[in-house]
Amino acid sequence: MASARSIKLDPTKRVLFLTKNPELIRQQLRGELSLKMSDLKVEDLLDNINTDAMTPAWVCFDWDPEEIAHNAYAGLIVEGKRLFEKDALAKGGFSAIVSGYQKGVGSSRETAAQCEAYSGVHLAVAASFAPIHARNNINIGQLMCDHQMLVRLERGEAIDISEFSQGHDQVTKLIIESGGLFKFCERFDKKEIHLDSPATPKRAMNLTEKILANKLLPGQGEYLKAGDAVMVKVDGGYSHEFTSAQVHHFLRSEYGEDYKLADASKFAVFEDHLIYADGVAKFAPFAAKIETLRQMQREYQAHTGVRDYSAVDKISPGICHQVAREQFIEPGDFIQATDSHTCMGGANGALAWGVGATEYAALAFWGMTPLNVPESIRFELTGKLRDGVTAKDVILHILDTYAKREETLDRVMEFGGEGLFAMSPDERATLANMATECTARGCVCECDERMVQWMVERRPGVSAEELRAKIVSPDAGAHHEGGVHQIDLSKLSPMVATPGDPDKGIASDPKNGASIDEIGDVRIDIAYGGSCTAGKCDDIDFYARVMSEADKAGKKVADHVGFYLQFGSKEVADYARAKGYLEIFERTGVKIISPGCGACIGCGPGVSTDEQQVTVSAINRNYKGRSGPGNLYLASPLTVAASAVAGKIVEYRSGMFQG
Repeated sequence: MASARSIKLDPTKRVLFLTKNPELIRQQLRGELSLKMSDLKVEDLLDNINTDAMTPAWVCFDWDPEEIAHNAYAGLIVEGKRLFEKDALAKGGFSAIVSGYQKGVGSSRETAAQCEAYSGVHLAVAASFAPIHARNNINIGQLMCDHQMLVRLERGEAIDISEFSQGHDQVTKLIIESGGLFKFCERFDKKEIHLDSPATPKRAMNLTEKILANKLLPGQGEYLKAGDAVMVKVDGGYSHEFTSAQVHHFLRSEYGEDYKLADASKFAVFEDHLIYADGVAKFAPFAAKIETLRQMQREYQAHTGVRDYSAVDKISPGICHQVAREQFIEPGDFIQATDSHTCMGGANGALAWGVGATEYAALAFWGMTPLNVPESIRFELTGKLRDGVTAKDVILHILDTYAKREETLDRVMEFGGEGLFAMSPDERATLANMATECTARGCVCECDERMVQWMVERRPGVSAEELRAKIVSPDAGAHHEGGVHQIDLSKLSPMVATPGDPDKGIASDPKNGASIDEIGDVRIDIAYGGSCTAGKCDDIDFYARVMSEADKAGKKVADHVGFYLQFGSKEVADYARAKGYLEIFERTGVKIISPGCGACIGCGPGVSTDEQQVTVSAINRNYKGRSGPGNLYLASPLTVAASAVAGKIVEYRSGMFQG
């Protein structure tokens, strides 16, 4: 494929075009059709290919990248069937794979990049890439380019490696030209490469810039701006049983069997994602692999001494993002973890985003990481939400507007204003959590006394004074490349995100927003409340409010609906018990699930079992197949609970069950 400095297409291999017409993909996989970019328009190519489609959950049970590659694109389902059968990508003899806009949206799973690279594909071509997926490609040495460069390669041109790194900051360029992150780190440690310190003069900085400026390694100045390439200290992070095995494997491979982390004190492992996978029928064949992942995580934890949040008596202490914000993420922190919803930590006044296993392994080992200071977009919230409208409706509005226009793409979403401070800490966490659905880089919220007190209540020995001293506030007049956007909360209404129709080229995506009035009568089979997005104390209050009103009116969950409610952490479960909610839920037919992940990733009660089923869910993603094969609508906890009683998707209104 490539010499030391130039890249050419291998004439013995082909280019695979992921078209919106699935039959054309089938023909290419069977070797019946060879296409060129000149045969197509960019609009003919699949957009928003999500990482769940590239490597669905069950594929990730194979932590070894070579095994993962056997089932590349196993989640790309058309008319109920896999478009890519086992080994289809590898056996097709492809050296490049081509798609449309926002390739690799969704989770931070590096397996999506690995499935292509280990199938012999060394070039990913797209009009744009989701930020985490792009970084994963770069970190493992996978090259990326646009359609214009592909045309040149198809003509037989040899393109210098510098063109593939063109437009990137100096650190990213060096990673690309080194062949990946581990090779870059090795060269940096040996002082074979030198980074020029940013020469940014004194200036007003936004939250993102200011937090990162506080983390600069010595000799890099005091001020930053978007685009600066720097080395920064990482304050903490975590992995879970879906990812820890790869992290441990990569660390042993790169740094030896006796490797040590730079500082294990604020790093952690969680047993949360697969806690209920054993009970899902379709995952029964993978029970041994799941147990191997658990065992490898325990081995990694014992080896490194990171914080241990393993299950006790098969009960998880909670979802990593929720427990991390409860127990150890602090204002001003820079947090990196192996999950795209790491951005939820931004609610605590920290800067947080998800990374792949390679990047996490490197930063945990070194205690620092190279990065390009990301651009930011600020949302200035004003007013107060009307009764019946929640933070979930706010983020669905942002998804349907700013994210749909790609204004949030690869930017840190910063939240502030009186409207934010009027929200509870849990509601702020909902906003932060779904920044990744906006294909943003990460999230950070301004921090106030209310948030400080919330953290102090949960952390024995941590004083309010300590936390206040860590708060970072934006400078007056700070610049945001994505602009400053005012959102009057009082004008928002309950929303849903509709399922889309991937079979017809309409992505199943959280950005497909609609008001509840617009969707007509949508009968449901399943209602689900839980996940890191909607399993917090406030969310439980919302579910309980609706079900208490239904109970007083003599109503229950509709006979044809299964309503599943899962707690985000042990703290949340204890809270629900203390408030007397469990009795209300039992009387009204709600099925309670202990803390952990579950239906959100297809690994627990509440998943659909056939394509005809309809789910209304408070989770964060409605990608087809992620939570079962049925159609999934995203909605707020209030909408989910009200719909469970009504038997169809409805807007919650106080007193709606009376008379």
